[in-house]
Amino acid sequence: MQDFKTILVANNHLEGIGGTETFTFTLIEALLKKHYVVEYFTFKKGEASNKIEKNLGVNFMSKSKYDLILANHNTCVNYLSRKGIIIQTCHGIFPKLEQPNKHADGHVGISEEVINHLTNKGFEARLIVNGINCDRFNIAQPINQNLTNVLSLSQSSVANLKIEAACKQLNLNFKKFNKYVNPIWNIEKDINQADLIVGLGRSAYDAMACGRTVLVYDEREYTKSYADGYLKPDMVDLCVKNNCSGRYFKKQFEVEDLVLELKKYNSNDGQKLRDIALENFNINYQVDKYLMYAQSLNKKSNGFSLLLAFMFQDIKIKSRQFRHFRKQLFKTKKS
Repeated sequence: MQDFKTILVANNHLEGIGGTETFTFTLIEALLKKHYVVEYFTFKKGEASNKIEKNLGVNFMSKSKYDLILANHNTCVNYLSRKGIIIQTCHGIFPKLEQPNKHADGHVGISEEVINHLTNKGFEARLIVNGINCDRFNIAQPINQNLTNVLSLSQSSVANLKIEAACKQLNLNFKKFNKYVNPIWNIEKDINQADLIVGLGRSAYDAMACGRTVLVYDEREYTKSYADGYLKPDMVDLCVKNNCSGRYFKKQFEVEDLVLELKKYNSNDGQKLRDIALENFNINYQVDKYLMYAQSLNKKSNGFSLLLAFMFQDIKIKSRQFRHFRKQLFKTKKS
């Protein structure tokens, strides 16, 4: 996998804290551990890019060419596609930024739902699920035998009102963080103070890696309010098909429904979810998948270049043969 010495990791925006921003940081961190020369690119600098520069010592794009570019968002593909082999990772099916770009050399979908979406648009893609730093997100302290502390990472004020009301009915401690209202970088510390995390997507994976139980639920503006509910270990494979978005089981919750889901809490599920995260979401394994995919694209690209060179050489040979034949023919007519 050492064919790629210089790698650029790109994200449309890095001014805040969100799913793709955290993914970008985590991906760069994992590549550095494998001793690659890594730089980053974004159109919008900010808190996340500052973390990349200060915590990881990684600089903003300085080269005209890279061996490999790992890009989130189609805007990055448009801007960077001539700077090297580029793989676009699509993290969702709805946002415009997540739609596939024809100028990418390869595409990655983070769930089966995304892969199907890309296929329907005529793009081949490789499935590589979300990668989590399972050393950073680990079990700092065990969860309580009985459910006591609930942390919501929901992005919806409507959802948080419902969750808080359900917690009050069960006399549970409730805390919330919304990345648009009160974002926090070291969220793993707060996750480790809770027994159960409420959220979607990467929030669920982070919680699993910390050995917390999970309730997959939120109410996002861009789609109907769906939930998968309390995440039992044997449900994970199913829910991951839709990136733990709630769109697998498509449940719709009111306060009383959330109360019933919270009552399903089982402290034994925490370690089981941690084990699943280690096996399936560990960024060290996911980054190897990216590099193997990139190698296959590189070989395909090199093979195509060799084919073109062979065809061009063949044309040159045939052209010389034709000129020689025409010259001989001219001499014959002249004699």
